[in-house]
Amino acid sequence: MAKRPGLFVTFEGGEGAGKSTQIRRLAESLRRRGLDVLVTREPGGSPGAEAVRHVLLSGAAEEFGVRMEAILFAAARSDHVEEVIRPALESGAVVLCDRFMDSSRVYQGVTGNLETEYLEALQRIAVNGVYPDCTVILDLPAEKGLARARARGGATAPDRFEREELQTHEKRREAFLEIASADPGRCHVVNADQPEDAIAAEVLSIVEPLAARQDNVTASAENV
Repeated sequence: MAKRPGLFVTFEGGEGAGKSTQIRRLAESLRRRGLDVLVTREPGGSPGAEAVRHVLLSGAAEEFGVRMEAILFAAARSDHVEEVIRPALESGAVVLCDRFMDSSRVYQGVTGNLETEYLEALQRIAVNGVYPDCTVILDLPAEKGLARARARGGATAPDRFEREELQTHEKRREAFLEIASADPGRCHVVNADQPEDAIAAEVLSIVEPLAARQDNVTASAENV
């Protein structure tokens, strides 16, 4: 756990895994318990980062190569961290973020074939010491996730990443699971191929004890 008042929880997984739904449900549960909760997303989350989001998801940066995409993601993340995430954490809030640094490792690193050293250097600059306390990885077969994402989008054209081949999406799923295996203290894999209520209950069982512990630490510090 980081030595700061707030709690930083990130949600990761492939397209259509249900991150937005589960973040919303977790936020509602934690707020009912009296906790201050901020919900945010990447790319985006701050005015500067939201401007970059359109460029990235529209595919406008694709022709410039994966290095340029990685730089743009890092720039958006830096603005997001400094303008939104860090201030919220310092105020003692629980921050729930839809995607963060692990998505860059998977999308630009594993399936973008970007060198690990280059990507990790960008990451260190972008996060500037703000790392997740807990990461929930919603695991779902890529074929099911893509079907969900396309159904959700309706007549809206799929974004830059949803357009890619099934094999690429399955490779990303495997990469997220490898990240979880390598960092079990931070990462928690949740089976996203089960009823929504069951997923929400499992996610809450992971995060609620951490949030309660962090809330107690904050309260103790305020009473000193």
